[in-house]
Amino acid sequence: MFYKIHWWKYLGVLLMVYVLIVGLLTPLKPGIFDVKPNRFKTNQKVNINVKGYNTNYTKGNVSTYLKTGNSFLLKAEEVAIINDTELDAVFNLPQHLPGKLNLVQCSFIVDSDFDGTSVLPSKIVLSQDSINEIEGDLSWTISKSPGFHVIHTYRFPYRNILYETIRNTFFHVSLWFAMFSMLMVSVYYAIRYLKTQNRDFDLRSSALVKTAMLFGVLGLATGSLWARNTWDTWWTNDIKLNMSALSMLIYFAYLILRSSIEDPDRRARISGAYNIFALVAVVPLIFVLPRLTDSLHPGNGGNPAFGSDDMDNALRLVFYPAVVGFSILGFWIAQLQYRLERVKTALDDHEDK
Repeated sequence: MFYKIHWWKYLGVLLMVYVLIVGLLTPLKPGIFDVKPNRFKTNQKVNINVKGYNTNYTKGNVSTYLKTGNSFLLKAEEVAIINDTELDAVFNLPQHLPGKLNLVQCSFIVDSDFDGTSVLPSKIVLSQDSINEIEGDLSWTISKSPGFHVIHTYRFPYRNILYETIRNTFFHVSLWFAMFSMLMVSVYYAIRYLKTQNRDFDLRSSALVKTAMLFGVLGLATGSLWARNTWDTWWTNDIKLNMSALSMLIYFAYLILRSSIEDPDRRARISGAYNIFALVAVVPLIFVLPRLTDSLHPGNGGNPAFGSDDMDNALRLVFYPAVVGFSILGFWIAQLQYRLERVKTALDDHEDK
Protein backbone atom coordinates (compact mmCIF):
# COMPACT_ATOMS: atom_id res chain seq x y z
CA MET A 1 0.00 0.00 0.00
CA PHE A 2 2.86 2.37 0.87
CA TYR A 3 4.48 1.85 -2.53
CA LYS A 4 1.20 2.46 -4.36
CA ILE A 5 0.72 5.82 -2.62
CA HIS A 6 4.28 7.06 -3.09
CA TRP A 7 5.05 5.62 -6.53
CA TRP A 8 5.44 9.08 -8.05
CA LYS A 9 8.21 9.90 -5.58
CA TYR A 10 10.16 6.80 -6.58
CA LEU A 11 9.62 7.76 -10.21
CA GLY A 12 11.01 11.23 -9.53
CA VAL A 13 14.10 9.83 -7.81
CA LEU A 14 14.74 7.37 -10.67
CA LEU A 15 14.35 10.14 -13.27
CA MET A 16 16.76 12.47 -11.44
CA VAL A 17 19.35 9.70 -11.09
CA TYR A 18 18.97 8.95 -14.80
CA VAL A 19 19.37 12.64 -15.71
CA LEU A 20 22.48 13.03 -13.57
CA ILE A 21 24.19 9.89 -14.86
CA VAL A 22 23.30 10.12 -18.56
CA GLY A 23 23.29 13.90 -18.73
CA LEU A 24 26.73 14.34 -17.20
CA LEU A 25 28.56 11.28 -18.53
CA THR A 26 27.45 11.17 -22.19
CA PRO A 27 30.26 12.65 -24.33
CA LEU A 28 29.81 15.34 -26.97
CA LYS A 29 30.15 14.64 -30.66
CA PRO A 30 33.49 15.54 -32.28
CA GLY A 31 33.68 19.16 -33.34
CA ILE A 32 35.95 21.96 -34.51
CA PHE A 33 37.14 24.16 -31.67
CA ASP A 34 38.97 26.80 -33.73
CA VAL A 35 40.77 27.48 -37.00
CA LYS A 36 43.65 29.96 -37.45
CA PRO A 37 44.24 32.11 -39.37
CA ASN A 38 40.77 32.76 -40.71
CA ARG A 39 41.03 35.74 -43.12
CA PHE A 40 42.61 35.40 -46.57
CA LYS A 41 42.90 37.01 -49.96
CA THR A 42 42.19 34.80 -52.99
CA ASN A 43 44.74 33.56 -55.54
CA GLN A 44 47.22 32.11 -53.04
CA LYS A 45 48.10 28.91 -51.20
CA VAL A 46 47.24 29.06 -47.50
CA ASN A 47 47.80 26.84 -44.48
CA ILE A 48 45.02 26.63 -41.88
CA ASN A 49 45.62 25.18 -38.44
CA VAL A 50 42.61 23.31 -37.07
CA LYS A 51 41.99 22.40 -33.44
CA GLY A 52 39.32 19.79 -32.78
CA TYR A 53 37.29 18.76 -29.74
CA ASN A 54 36.70 15.10 -28.84
CA THR A 55 38.26 14.25 -32.21
CA ASN A 56 40.43 11.34 -33.37
CA TYR A 57 42.27 12.75 -36.38
CA THR A 58 44.98 10.08 -36.23
CA LYS A 59 42.36 7.39 -36.84
CA GLY A 60 40.79 6.97 -40.25
CA ASN A 61 40.94 9.15 -43.36
CA VAL A 62 40.44 12.89 -42.92
CA SER A 63 39.47 15.47 -45.55
CA THR A 64 38.83 19.19 -45.10
CA TYR A 65 36.72 21.61 -47.13
CA LEU A 66 35.71 25.24 -47.41
CA LYS A 67 32.04 25.77 -48.19
CA THR A 68 30.30 28.95 -49.32
CA GLY A 69 26.69 29.34 -50.32
CA ASN A 70 24.55 26.24 -50.47
CA SER A 71 26.73 24.06 -52.65
CA PHE A 72 30.17 25.51 -53.48
CA LEU A 73 33.03 23.45 -52.02
CA LEU A 74 36.80 23.74 -52.13
CA LYS A 75 38.77 20.70 -50.97
CA ALA A 76 42.15 21.01 -49.26
CA GLU A 77 45.10 19.88 -51.37
CA GLU A 78 46.91 18.49 -48.35
CA VAL A 79 46.01 17.53 -44.79
CA ALA A 80 48.79 17.04 -42.23
CA ILE A 81 47.69 15.29 -39.03
CA ILE A 82 49.53 16.60 -35.96
CA ASN A 83 47.67 14.67 -33.25
CA ASP A 84 44.16 13.50 -32.39
CA THR A 85 42.91 17.06 -31.90
CA GLU A 86 45.02 19.12 -34.32
CA LEU A 87 45.77 19.19 -38.03
CA ASP A 88 47.01 21.53 -40.76
CA ALA A 89 45.06 21.93 -44.00
CA VAL A 90 46.57 23.46 -47.16
CA PHE A 91 44.20 25.14 -49.63
CA ASN A 92 45.01 26.57 -53.05
CA LEU A 93 42.56 29.46 -53.21
CA PRO A 94 41.37 30.30 -56.75
CA GLN A 95 41.62 33.85 -58.04
CA HIS A 96 37.86 34.38 -58.00
CA LEU A 97 35.04 33.54 -55.63
CA PRO A 98 31.62 32.18 -56.60
CA GLY A 99 28.84 34.72 -56.57
CA LYS A 100 28.77 38.50 -56.92
CA LEU A 101 30.44 39.61 -53.69
CA ASN A 102 33.99 40.76 -52.98
CA LEU A 103 33.84 39.30 -49.48
CA VAL A 104 32.34 35.93 -48.48
CA GLN A 105 32.19 33.87 -45.31
CA CYS A 106 32.98 30.18 -45.62
CA SER A 107 32.20 27.31 -43.32
CA PHE A 108 35.08 25.00 -42.46
CA ILE A 109 34.34 21.28 -42.74
CA VAL A 110 36.34 18.31 -41.47
CA ASP A 111 35.18 14.94 -42.74
CA SER A 112 36.48 11.72 -41.18
CA ASP A 113 35.39 8.13 -41.70
CA PHE A 114 36.06 7.59 -37.97
CA ASP A 115 34.54 10.71 -36.35
CA GLY A 116 32.04 11.71 -39.02
CA THR A 117 31.63 15.29 -40.24
CA SER A 118 32.25 18.44 -38.20
CA VAL A 119 31.34 21.96 -39.31
CA LEU A 120 32.48 25.36 -38.06
CA PRO A 121 29.96 27.78 -39.63
CA SER A 122 31.01 31.05 -41.30
CA LYS A 123 34.48 31.05 -39.74
CA ILE A 124 36.71 31.65 -42.78
CA VAL A 125 36.54 35.07 -44.48
CA LEU A 126 37.75 35.29 -48.10
CA SER A 127 38.13 38.47 -50.15
CA GLN A 128 38.90 39.07 -53.83
CA ASP A 129 40.15 42.11 -55.77
CA SER A 130 37.80 41.71 -58.71
CA ILE A 131 34.56 39.84 -59.40
CA ASN A 132 34.30 37.22 -62.13
CA GLU A 133 31.21 35.21 -61.32
CA ILE A 134 31.56 32.69 -64.15
CA GLU A 135 35.21 31.88 -63.45
CA GLY A 136 34.55 31.84 -59.71
CA ASP A 137 31.71 29.35 -60.07
CA LEU A 138 33.87 27.11 -62.26
CA SER A 139 36.81 27.23 -59.79
CA TRP A 140 34.74 25.81 -56.93
CA THR A 141 33.16 22.37 -56.92
CA ILE A 142 29.36 22.36 -57.01
CA SER A 143 28.12 19.57 -54.80
CA LYS A 144 24.86 19.45 -52.89
CA SER A 145 25.58 15.99 -51.52
CA PRO A 146 29.34 15.36 -51.34
CA GLY A 147 28.98 12.08 -49.44
CA PHE A 148 30.17 13.23 -46.04
CA HIS A 149 30.43 10.53 -43.39
CA VAL A 150 27.72 10.22 -40.75
CA ILE A 151 28.59 8.21 -37.63
CA HIS A 152 25.58 6.97 -35.64
CA THR A 153 26.54 6.96 -31.96
CA TYR A 154 24.70 8.21 -28.88
CA ARG A 155 26.36 11.54 -28.15
CA PHE A 156 25.22 15.07 -27.43
CA PRO A 157 25.62 17.66 -30.21
CA TYR A 158 28.74 19.81 -30.25
CA ARG A 159 27.91 23.53 -30.37
CA ASN A 160 30.76 26.01 -30.83
CA ILE A 161 29.59 28.52 -28.24
CA LEU A 162 28.07 26.15 -25.70
CA TYR A 163 30.62 23.30 -25.65
CA GLU A 164 30.11 21.22 -22.47
CA THR A 165 27.68 23.76 -21.00
CA ILE A 166 24.98 22.39 -23.30
CA ARG A 167 24.36 19.93 -20.44
CA ASN A 168 22.96 22.87 -18.45
CA THR A 169 19.87 22.53 -20.65
CA PHE A 170 18.81 19.65 -18.41
CA PHE A 171 18.97 21.86 -15.31
CA HIS A 172 18.42 25.52 -16.20
CA VAL A 173 15.53 24.98 -18.62
CA SER A 174 13.98 22.12 -16.64
CA LEU A 175 13.95 24.20 -13.46
CA TRP A 176 11.95 26.91 -15.22
CA PHE A 177 9.49 24.38 -16.63
CA ALA A 178 8.99 22.93 -13.15
CA MET A 179 8.63 26.42 -11.67
CA PHE A 180 5.83 27.37 -14.06
CA SER A 181 4.02 24.10 -13.52
CA MET A 182 3.98 24.80 -9.78
CA LEU A 183 2.88 28.41 -10.27
CA MET A 184 -0.05 27.30 -12.41
CA VAL A 185 -1.16 24.73 -9.84
CA SER A 186 -0.77 27.34 -7.08
CA VAL A 187 -3.19 29.61 -8.96
CA TYR A 188 -5.63 26.70 -9.18
CA TYR A 189 -5.55 26.32 -5.40
CA ALA A 190 -5.82 30.09 -4.95
CA ILE A 191 -9.02 30.07 -7.02
CA ARG A 192 -10.30 27.09 -5.03
CA TYR A 193 -9.71 29.02 -1.81
CA LEU A 194 -11.47 32.15 -3.06
CA LYS A 195 -14.49 30.01 -3.97
CA THR A 196 -14.64 27.84 -0.84
CA GLN A 197 -12.78 29.86 1.85
CA ASN A 198 -11.08 26.58 2.80
CA ARG A 199 -7.72 27.57 4.34
CA ASP A 200 -6.24 24.24 3.33
CA PHE A 201 -6.26 25.40 -0.30
CA ASP A 202 -4.48 28.61 0.71
CA LEU A 203 -1.75 26.63 2.45
CA ARG A 204 -1.28 24.45 -0.62
CA SER A 205 -1.11 27.50 -2.89
CA SER A 206 1.43 29.24 -0.64
CA ALA A 207 3.62 26.13 -0.41
CA LEU A 208 3.70 25.80 -4.19
CA VAL A 209 4.66 29.45 -4.67
CA LYS A 210 7.50 29.18 -2.14
CA THR A 211 8.87 26.07 -3.83
CA ALA A 212 8.47 27.64 -7.26
CA MET A 213 10.47 30.65 -6.02
CA LEU A 214 13.25 28.32 -4.92
CA PHE A 215 13.33 26.76 -8.37
CA GLY A 216 13.20 30.22 -9.97
CA VAL A 217 16.24 31.38 -8.00
CA LEU A 218 18.09 28.19 -8.96
CA GLY A 219 17.07 28.83 -12.57
CA LEU A 220 18.50 32.35 -12.45
CA ALA A 221 21.70 31.05 -10.84
CA THR A 222 22.25 28.32 -13.44
CA GLY A 223 21.41 30.82 -16.18
CA SER A 224 23.95 33.28 -14.83
CA LEU A 225 26.62 30.57 -14.75
CA TRP A 226 25.69 29.65 -18.31
CA ALA A 227 25.96 33.29 -19.41
CA ARG A 228 29.39 33.55 -17.81
CA ASN A 229 30.66 30.63 -19.87
CA THR A 230 28.99 31.52 -23.18
CA TRP A 231 28.69 35.34 -23.18
CA ASP A 232 31.65 35.98 -20.83
CA THR A 233 29.51 37.91 -18.36
CA TRP A 234 27.37 37.01 -15.37
CA TRP A 235 24.48 39.17 -16.53
CA THR A 236 23.61 41.10 -19.68
CA ASN A 237 21.11 43.82 -20.42
CA ASP A 238 19.01 41.20 -22.18
CA ILE A 239 15.25 41.62 -21.99
CA LYS A 240 14.61 37.92 -21.24
CA LEU A 241 16.99 38.01 -18.28
CA ASN A 242 15.63 41.30 -16.99
CA MET A 243 12.01 40.19 -17.32
CA SER A 244 12.84 36.93 -15.51
CA ALA A 245 14.38 38.88 -12.64
CA LEU A 246 11.33 41.17 -12.58
CA SER A 247 9.07 38.12 -12.39
CA MET A 248 10.98 36.88 -9.38
CA LEU A 249 10.53 40.27 -7.71
CA ILE A 250 6.78 40.07 -8.32
CA TYR A 251 6.63 36.78 -6.44
CA PHE A 252 9.01 37.99 -3.73
CA ALA A 253 6.42 40.72 -3.18
CA TYR A 254 3.84 37.94 -2.75
CA LEU A 255 5.90 36.47 0.10
CA ILE A 256 6.34 39.89 1.71
CA LEU A 257 2.61 40.52 1.38
CA ARG A 258 1.73 37.29 3.18
CA SER A 259 4.18 37.94 5.99
CA SER A 260 2.84 41.48 6.54
CA ILE A 261 -0.79 40.43 7.20
CA GLU A 262 -1.51 38.83 10.56
CA ASP A 263 -5.16 37.87 10.12
CA PRO A 264 -5.07 34.44 8.38
CA ASP A 265 -8.34 34.80 6.49
CA ARG A 266 -7.54 38.29 5.21
CA ARG A 267 -4.01 37.12 4.33
CA ALA A 268 -5.38 34.18 2.36
CA ARG A 269 -7.90 36.31 0.42
CA ILE A 270 -5.45 39.07 -0.54
CA SER A 271 -2.55 36.78 -1.36
CA GLY A 272 -4.83 34.47 -3.36
CA ALA A 273 -6.01 37.35 -5.52
CA TYR A 274 -2.44 38.64 -5.85
CA ASN A 275 -1.25 35.18 -6.93
CA ILE A 276 -3.74 35.10 -9.79
CA PHE A 277 -2.78 38.54 -11.10
CA ALA A 278 0.94 37.75 -10.62
CA LEU A 279 0.80 34.80 -12.99
CA VAL A 280 -1.20 36.84 -15.50
CA ALA A 281 1.54 39.50 -15.39
CA VAL A 282 4.48 37.10 -15.52
CA VAL A 283 3.37 35.22 -18.63
CA PRO A 284 3.65 38.21 -21.02
CA LEU A 285 6.81 39.42 -19.27
CA ILE A 286 8.68 36.18 -19.99
CA PHE A 287 6.97 34.74 -23.06
CA VAL A 288 5.67 37.74 -25.03
CA LEU A 289 7.81 40.86 -24.54
CA PRO A 290 11.19 39.17 -25.26
CA ARG A 291 9.86 38.04 -28.65
CA LEU A 292 9.10 41.62 -29.65
CA THR A 293 12.66 42.89 -29.40
CA ASP A 294 16.25 41.70 -29.91
CA SER A 295 17.46 39.11 -27.44
CA LEU A 296 20.48 36.86 -27.02
CA HIS A 297 18.31 34.25 -25.38
CA PRO A 298 17.19 31.35 -27.64
CA GLY A 299 13.61 31.61 -28.81
CA ASN A 300 13.33 35.39 -28.58
CA GLY A 301 13.78 38.44 -30.81
CA GLY A 302 14.18 36.40 -33.97
CA ASN A 303 16.78 34.21 -32.24
CA PRO A 304 15.39 30.70 -32.77
CA ALA A 305 14.97 28.28 -29.91
CA PHE A 306 16.85 25.01 -29.89
CA GLY A 307 16.76 23.60 -33.39
CA SER A 308 17.61 20.19 -34.75
CA ASP A 309 21.35 20.74 -34.20
CA ASP A 310 20.88 21.94 -30.61
CA MET A 311 17.96 19.99 -29.19
CA ASP A 312 18.47 16.77 -31.12
CA ASN A 313 17.08 13.36 -30.16
CA ALA A 314 20.05 12.58 -27.91
CA LEU A 315 19.31 15.67 -25.80
CA ARG A 316 15.57 15.02 -25.79
CA LEU A 317 16.12 11.59 -24.23
CA VAL A 318 17.50 13.39 -21.17
CA PHE A 319 15.72 16.76 -21.33
CA TYR A 320 12.14 15.46 -21.17
CA PRO A 321 12.84 13.14 -18.20
CA ALA A 322 14.62 16.09 -16.53
CA VAL A 323 11.50 18.27 -16.89
CA VAL A 324 9.31 15.53 -15.40
CA GLY A 325 11.86 14.73 -12.68
CA PHE A 326 12.31 18.33 -11.54
CA SER A 327 8.54 18.85 -11.61
CA ILE A 328 8.00 15.80 -9.39
CA LEU A 329 10.78 16.97 -7.08
CA GLY A 330 9.18 20.41 -6.86
CA PHE A 331 5.72 19.07 -5.99
CA TRP A 332 7.32 16.75 -3.44
CA ILE A 333 9.09 19.68 -1.74
CA ALA A 334 5.87 21.71 -1.92
CA GLN A 335 3.99 18.86 -0.24
CA LEU A 336 6.51 18.86 2.62
CA GLN A 337 6.21 22.65 2.87
CA TYR A 338 2.42 22.32 2.95
CA ARG A 339 2.58 19.81 5.80
CA LEU A 340 4.89 22.12 7.72
CA GLU A 341 2.47 25.02 7.21
CA ARG A 342 -0.42 22.87 8.48
CA VAL A 343 1.50 22.07 11.65
CA LYS A 344 2.31 25.76 12.20
CA THR A 345 -1.31 26.74 11.58
CA ALA A 346 -2.57 24.09 14.01
CA LEU A 347 -0.13 25.30 16.70
CA ASP A 348 -1.15 28.91 16.15
CA ASP A 349 -4.85 28.01 16.44
CA HIS A 350 -4.14 26.04 19.61
CA GLU A 351 -2.29 29.00 21.17
CA ASP A 352 -5.16 31.34 20.29
CA LYS A 353 -7.57 29.07 22.14
